[in-house]
Amino acid sequence: MNTPATPFKPNPNLAPGPWLDAVTWNTQGLVAVIAQEFGSGDVLMMAWMSRDALLKTMQIGEAVYWSRSRQKLWHKGEESGHTQTVKDIRLDCDGDTILLVVDQKDSIACHTGEHSCFFLDWDAKASTWQKSLE
Repeated sequence: MNTPATPFKPNPNLAPGPWLDAVTWNTQGLVAVIAQEFGSGDVLMMAWMSRDALLKTMQIGEAVYWSRSRQKLWHKGEESGHTQTVKDIRLDCDGDTILLVVDQKDSIACHTGEHSCFFLDWDAKASTWQKSLE
C-alpha cells in the first residue's frame, strides 16, 4: 500500500463539510468500512459508518461505527476494551467503501474473541465452513 501524502492525525475540531460529500452513502445513509491491521495487513472486520460515525472517527482517532442492530454509534471497544486506533484512512475509487488501517488493541477485533472476524474458511471437500487452522 502506498504511503499516505500526510499521516493521519485526529482533528477534534473537524466539522462536517464537502469532504463528507465525497463519500457515496447508501440509501440508509451508511458506507461500508473494512478494518485492516497496521503492520500485519490482516483484514480484521467489516462494519458500517454513518456520517456522524465517520466524523467522530476523524475527530478522536479511534474507530467509531454505526451499529445497525442497536441503531446507534458504536465506539469499537467501548465494552470489550478492544479499541482500534486509526493509523490511516482511505476512500476507494467509487467512494463507497472506506479502508481503516488500525492498531488493534489486544489483537482481538471480533466479538467472538478471535483476532479477525474472517476466521471461517470454506472447506470444499466437506461443503461447509470450518474454523481456520492458523
